[in-house]
Amino acid sequence: MHQFLLQTSWWIPCYGLIGALLTLPWAIGLVRQTGPRPAAYFNLLMTLVAFVHGAFVFQATLSQETQSIMVHWLTAADLDLSFAIEVSPITTGAVELVTALSFFAQLFALGYMEKDWALARFFGLMGFFEGAMSGLAISDSLFLTYALLEMLTLSTYLLVGFWYAQPLVVTAARDAFLTKRVGDVLLLMGVVALATLSGTLNFPELYEWADTATLSPTVSTLLGLALIAGPIGKCAQFPLHLWLDEAMEGPNPASILRNSVVVACGAYVLIKLQPILVLSPVASTALVVLGTMTAIGASLVAIAQVDIKRALSHSTSAYLGLVFIAVGMQWTGFALLVLFTHAIAKALMFMSVGSIVLTTNTQDVTEMGGLWSRMPATTSAFVVGSAGLVGLLPLGGFWALRQGVNAFIYDQPWLVAVLLLTNCLTMLNLTRVFRLVFLGLPQPKTRRAPEVPWTMAVPMVSLTIVTLLIPLMLGRLSLLPDWAYANQMAMLLLVISGAAGCVIGATVHLNRTWSRPIQIPLKFVQDLLAYDFYVDRLYRVTVVLTVTWLSRLSAWFDRYVLDGIVNFVGIVSIFSGESLKYSVSGQSQFYLLTILIGVSFLGALLTFMW
Repeated sequence: MHQFLLQTSWWIPCYGLIGALLTLPWAIGLVRQTGPRPAAYFNLLMTLVAFVHGAFVFQATLSQETQSIMVHWLTAADLDLSFAIEVSPITTGAVELVTALSFFAQLFALGYMEKDWALARFFGLMGFFEGAMSGLAISDSLFLTYALLEMLTLSTYLLVGFWYAQPLVVTAARDAFLTKRVGDVLLLMGVVALATLSGTLNFPELYEWADTATLSPTVSTLLGLALIAGPIGKCAQFPLHLWLDEAMEGPNPASILRNSVVVACGAYVLIKLQPILVLSPVASTALVVLGTMTAIGASLVAIAQVDIKRALSHSTSAYLGLVFIAVGMQWTGFALLVLFTHAIAKALMFMSVGSIVLTTNTQDVTEMGGLWSRMPATTSAFVVGSAGLVGLLPLGGFWALRQGVNAFIYDQPWLVAVLLLTNCLTMLNLTRVFRLVFLGLPQPKTRRAPEVPWTMAVPMVSLTIVTLLIPLMLGRLSLLPDWAYANQMAMLLLVISGAAGCVIGATVHLNRTWSRPIQIPLKFVQDLLAYDFYVDRLYRVTVVLTVTWLSRLSAWFDRYVLDGIVNFVGIVSIFSGESLKYSVSGQSQFYLLTILIGVSFLGALLTFMW
């Protein structure tokens, strides 16, 4: 029975795609009498089937060695493009995480988007989303992984642009797609180069090749930078980080997955590539540098946001920056643990935010206040999600960050400072949001804010319980340290950093005037952080301006030079034909004379040139 489950594990990603196909009759308008809700039920059913199937497979893999399933798709000469599947506790656990959060997000969407006319289309896109992420989790081929990353890029574009009648939504979807395309194109170059150098795209064979490969410094550097470009875009890392902030214009249920497991898929691919990235010290250094810049920079930017969804999305980039640091330092265990705890906590926080936005009809924290007594389940979800994200003992985020502090405290103490600073700033930001949203006096938009209906409350409360049980899960999986050998200094530093952020956020006078200051020094700092260090404006005067002028130059050259030459040839041909028609006399002697003169002229010309 176990062997049958393992051999059929490749079906798990297909369930989401089947659910997406089942929604098509409602999504394209073939079925109208029943309304769009049956499409949602079909998709929820297939997601539940995927979760149950994945649970059995995960239990089976705990007592089995890693197995591979290989399907040869295209074989020609030395080219072998295969669909390789890895069945192991890590991959099946990742699939379980994806399907579980997808189920909760879709159940939450039933209440959040109950009155949306395109509900069936939304659930179809969510099924497509889920299938791509589940496939990425168990993929053991770089070829298949790249194809699924492209599916994720398309899904992100369609979900961010779901409400396409709004101009800001269209702009956000376009920017998200184009930003990811930059990373994907560079990654494709790396994939093609790696296939040429190694002769394979399956990860086990790539690892064997990397152990014995000898590349020149230039080749290894270019290859490593190309391979990390794709994850940089997917994980919203500097300099390809602006899209995640704009993607908050999409529906909140999609943001639940985007900020929890979608960005984690890019980091998961980076972890799979880590044995190959070792060949390039420059790429490893770039990961650490970019991760550090994003972790600290995004944490600072989040503090100045007045949009509640954007305040949390920047913390997503910050935590993924810690994952980049871990991969660059070859601590993949720490990276996987951060991805696991962050995904669950951030999904819960975005459920809480979705409840707030739906009830108050605003995303501006300066228009909120006093919600704790009116929305107790939402308040509990936000508090538990925040506690599970940061280093607060004894929840999951603490154990993940503790492993990082313990790994770097002796060899790289400056990285410990980065982890502690990120944890402190994140705690400060979450405390600020909590005070503005849940505490204080009720504002006009929060005076009559009821708790959300059961379709939204049930997944939110369920995920709250799951977040509280993460330490027990880690203990069952033997991922918690033995107290006798635990680095108490690392744990103490982590607790102090989280407490410092909480105390600062609780004691500093964070009123609504501070969120919109008028004092010049404070306004300059707030604007600098609120506008993301003006990176978007820097892009406009550099990259965008350069591309614009090159496009105009290319259009001018195409219109006046290339088209001019072609039009000149056409005009010459027309005038030549019009002039020759008057020389038609009907006398063969004249034609022979013309041929003789032409041949003589060509002969003389060739003789002269010779």
